[in-house]
Amino acid sequence: MTAPGRTRRARLKRRAVTIPSLVAIAVLATLSTPLWLPAVVLVDAVRGRFRFPLARLGGFGVCWAWIELAGVARSFWAWVTGRAHDEAYHYELMRWWAGLLMSALGATTGIRPQLEQPDALAGGNAIVVARHASLADSLLSAWAIRCEAGLRPRYVLKKELLGDPCLDIVGLRVPNYFLDRQAADSDAELDALRDLAAGVGDGTVGVIFAEGTRANDVKRASAIEKIAERDPSRAERMRGLRRLLPPRPAGTRAMVEAAPDADVVLVWHTGFDGLDTFGGIIDKLAKPLPPVRFVPRRVARADVPAGDDFDGWLDEQWLLLDREVDRALGTS
Repeated sequence: MTAPGRTRRARLKRRAVTIPSLVAIAVLATLSTPLWLPAVVLVDAVRGRFRFPLARLGGFGVCWAWIELAGVARSFWAWVTGRAHDEAYHYELMRWWAGLLMSALGATTGIRPQLEQPDALAGGNAIVVARHASLADSLLSAWAIRCEAGLRPRYVLKKELLGDPCLDIVGLRVPNYFLDRQAADSDAELDALRDLAAGVGDGTVGVIFAEGTRANDVKRASAIEKIAERDPSRAERMRGLRRLLPPRPAGTRAMVEAAPDADVVLVWHTGFDGLDTFGGIIDKLAKPLPPVRFVPRRVARADVPAGDDFDGWLDEQWLLLDREVDRALGTS
């Protein structure tokens, strides 16, 4: 099958809009800094937000635009020099992009993440199953997995992220799959995830966000009610969740089954909670920032059940992750 957004026509049509838009954003945001920066500083001051969250976010936005443009330029140069299919080059470009964006985030907002228990990622050969809490989760995980652990990730991402030029170009030049969450043929989507995971081995990991979307209280309640219509006993178990959404087991199970020698790495992180809307980001940046922690836990393949037992096991692990997140946030 042809993955969402991978046809030549779709790519050209999309990039004819996104790349010029990115150029315009970078140039206009930079040239207009003498206008917008004093204005947002004044707004922050009037509202008593003396950490100046609007100014911080604006500063990161300018940095993001130029880093994205540089990434697009490097991708174009790879195409010109005949390296468009060079995975090693593009994985190095991913490392550079994620590292530079994280440095810019630290310089402008003060967010500086920590990778804990790095041995859980050592060597790769695993399916990484991560929570999804914010707009920055793909960046955070790329920083931890590519920059810190030195692994080559194979991501399952939503197709909407193809609107980001660097994710679009580089993400389609290395093994990733951009999932159509509204696809009529779910079996074809699962087959694509199996193909992606089949290439996992030493030095590589498959990465999936098992909840399928960013977690919040409204989505959690809705997800559990939908589960209750099909499986009341599972819904009752999942009502114990306080931070995470119930996992969607089909995609994770497909990837784990397609990589029979790979372990499973379960990941929770904190510090980016609430960074899923503009208002949430501003509220977070207006206060002293909590530590950003990325915490993987490795489960040996021999301890991962197969077949129908996998779904129940994943639920148990997710409830455990939920308790760990809740304790880390200090509200248990």
